[in-house]
Amino acid sequence: MTKSERAISKFKGGYNCAQSVFFAFLEDLEIGQDTALKVASGFGGGIGRRGEVCGAVTGGIMALGAKHGRGEKEDPTAADVTYAKTREFMAQFARKHGSCLCRELLNGCDLATEEGQAAFREKDLKNKVCIPCVQSAVEMVEKMM
Repeated sequence: MTKSERAISKFKGGYNCAQSVFFAFLEDLEIGQDTALKVASGFGGGIGRRGEVCGAVTGGIMALGAKHGRGEKEDPTAADVTYAKTREFMAQFARKHGSCLCRELLNGCDLATEEGQAAFREKDLKNKVCIPCVQSAVEMVEKMM
Protein backbone atom coordinates (compact mmCIF):
# COMPACT_ATOMS: atom_id res chain seq x y z
CA MET A 1 0.00 0.00 0.00
CA THR A 2 1.38 3.43 -0.92
CA LYS A 3 1.53 6.29 1.56
CA SER A 4 -1.29 8.11 -0.22
CA GLU A 5 -3.42 4.95 -0.21
CA ARG A 6 -2.70 4.54 3.51
CA ALA A 7 -3.77 8.14 4.15
CA ILE A 8 -6.96 7.83 2.10
CA SER A 9 -7.84 4.59 3.88
CA LYS A 10 -7.37 6.26 7.26
CA PHE A 11 -9.46 9.25 6.14
CA LYS A 12 -12.26 7.03 4.84
CA GLY A 13 -12.07 5.17 8.15
CA GLY A 14 -13.18 8.26 10.05
CA TYR A 15 -9.95 10.04 10.91
CA ASN A 16 -9.58 13.66 9.88
CA CYS A 17 -7.43 14.99 7.06
CA ALA A 18 -4.50 16.06 9.26
CA GLN A 19 -4.42 12.77 11.11
CA SER A 20 -4.58 10.81 7.87
CA VAL A 21 -1.73 12.66 6.17
CA PHE A 22 0.51 12.59 9.24
CA PHE A 23 -0.28 8.90 9.80
CA ALA A 24 0.95 8.03 6.30
CA PHE A 25 4.50 8.99 7.30
CA LEU A 26 4.79 7.21 10.64
CA GLU A 27 7.02 4.47 9.24
CA ASP A 28 9.58 7.20 8.45
CA LEU A 29 9.33 8.92 11.83
CA GLU A 30 10.03 8.05 15.44
CA ILE A 31 6.49 8.66 16.64
CA GLY A 32 3.95 6.13 17.84
CA GLN A 33 0.65 5.76 16.00
CA ASP A 34 -1.59 6.64 18.92
CA THR A 35 0.47 9.71 19.85
CA ALA A 36 0.55 10.91 16.24
CA LEU A 37 -3.20 10.53 15.83
CA LYS A 38 -3.84 12.40 19.08
CA VAL A 39 -1.42 15.23 18.26
CA ALA A 40 -2.96 15.73 14.81
CA SER A 41 -6.59 15.41 15.93
CA GLY A 42 -7.21 19.13 16.50
CA PHE A 43 -6.06 20.16 13.03
CA GLY A 44 -8.90 18.67 10.96
CA GLY A 45 -11.41 20.87 9.19
CA GLY A 46 -8.95 23.71 8.93
CA ILE A 47 -7.92 23.56 12.61
CA GLY A 48 -10.83 22.65 14.84
CA ARG A 49 -13.31 22.99 11.95
CA ARG A 50 -12.57 26.73 11.72
CA GLY A 51 -11.83 26.64 7.99
CA GLU A 52 -8.28 27.90 8.44
CA VAL A 53 -5.27 26.03 6.99
CA CYS A 54 -6.42 22.75 5.43
CA GLY A 55 -5.79 19.75 7.66
CA ALA A 56 -4.10 17.89 4.81
CA VAL A 57 -1.61 20.76 4.71
CA THR A 58 -1.07 20.85 8.48
CA GLY A 59 -0.63 17.07 8.52
CA GLY A 60 2.02 17.41 5.84
CA ILE A 61 3.74 20.20 7.74
CA MET A 62 3.78 18.03 10.87
CA ALA A 63 5.42 15.23 8.89
CA LEU A 64 8.02 17.60 7.45
CA GLY A 65 8.73 19.01 10.90
CA ALA A 66 9.01 15.57 12.48
CA LYS A 67 11.51 14.56 9.81
CA HIS A 68 13.52 17.76 9.31
CA GLY A 69 12.66 20.04 12.23
CA ARG A 70 14.76 21.27 15.09
CA GLY A 71 14.66 19.18 18.22
CA GLU A 72 16.81 19.44 21.32
CA LYS A 73 19.89 18.02 19.61
CA GLU A 74 19.66 19.72 16.20
CA ASP A 75 21.43 22.82 15.06
CA PRO A 76 19.26 25.97 14.87
CA THR A 77 19.55 25.90 11.07
CA ALA A 78 17.22 22.87 11.06
CA ALA A 79 14.38 25.32 11.66
CA ASP A 80 15.34 27.24 8.52
CA VAL A 81 15.30 24.02 6.49
CA THR A 82 11.87 23.15 7.86
CA TYR A 83 10.50 26.63 7.15
CA ALA A 84 11.79 26.45 3.56
CA LYS A 85 10.25 23.01 3.03
CA THR A 86 6.98 24.21 4.58
CA ARG A 87 6.81 27.22 2.25
CA GLU A 88 7.62 25.06 -0.77
CA PHE A 89 4.97 22.50 0.18
CA MET A 90 2.31 25.14 0.79
CA ALA A 91 3.10 26.85 -2.52
CA GLN A 92 2.81 23.54 -4.40
CA PHE A 93 -0.45 22.71 -2.66
CA ALA A 94 -1.93 26.15 -3.38
CA ARG A 95 -0.90 25.92 -7.04
CA LYS A 96 -2.61 22.55 -7.39
CA HIS A 97 -5.77 23.25 -5.37
CA GLY A 98 -6.12 27.04 -5.56
CA SER A 99 -5.66 27.66 -1.83
CA CYS A 100 -4.32 26.25 1.43
CA LEU A 101 -7.39 27.43 3.34
CA CYS A 102 -10.06 24.86 4.13
CA ARG A 103 -12.96 27.33 3.81
CA GLU A 104 -11.80 28.35 0.33
CA LEU A 105 -11.24 24.76 -0.76
CA LEU A 106 -14.77 23.94 0.45
CA ASN A 107 -16.30 27.04 -1.19
CA GLY A 108 -17.27 28.65 2.11
CA CYS A 109 -18.77 25.55 3.73
CA ASP A 110 -18.65 26.22 7.50
CA LEU A 111 -17.76 22.94 9.19
CA ALA A 112 -18.23 24.48 12.64
CA THR A 113 -22.01 24.50 12.16
CA GLU A 114 -24.52 21.68 11.77
CA GLU A 115 -25.75 23.31 8.57
CA GLY A 116 -22.23 23.42 7.17
CA GLN A 117 -21.61 19.79 8.08
CA ALA A 118 -24.89 18.82 6.39
CA ALA A 119 -23.90 20.76 3.26
CA PHE A 120 -20.49 19.07 3.34
CA ARG A 121 -22.22 15.67 3.25
CA GLU A 122 -24.90 16.67 0.71
CA LYS A 123 -22.34 18.09 -1.72
CA ASP A 124 -20.05 15.06 -1.21
CA LEU A 125 -17.12 17.38 -0.47
CA LYS A 126 -15.25 14.60 1.35
CA ASN A 127 -14.86 12.74 -1.94
CA LYS A 128 -14.78 15.71 -4.30
CA VAL A 129 -12.38 17.96 -2.37
CA CYS A 130 -10.87 16.39 0.73
CA ILE A 131 -9.69 13.05 -0.60
CA PRO A 132 -7.85 14.68 -3.53
CA CYS A 133 -6.27 17.14 -1.05
CA VAL A 134 -5.17 14.30 1.25
CA GLN A 135 -3.75 12.35 -1.67
CA SER A 136 -1.80 15.20 -3.21
CA ALA A 137 -0.53 16.44 0.18
CA VAL A 138 0.96 13.01 0.87
CA GLU A 139 2.46 12.76 -2.61
CA MET A 140 4.03 16.23 -2.35
CA VAL A 141 5.47 15.66 1.10
CA GLU A 142 6.75 12.23 0.12
CA LYS A 143 8.84 13.82 -2.64
CA MET A 144 10.20 16.37 -0.15
CA MET A 145 11.16 13.87 2.54
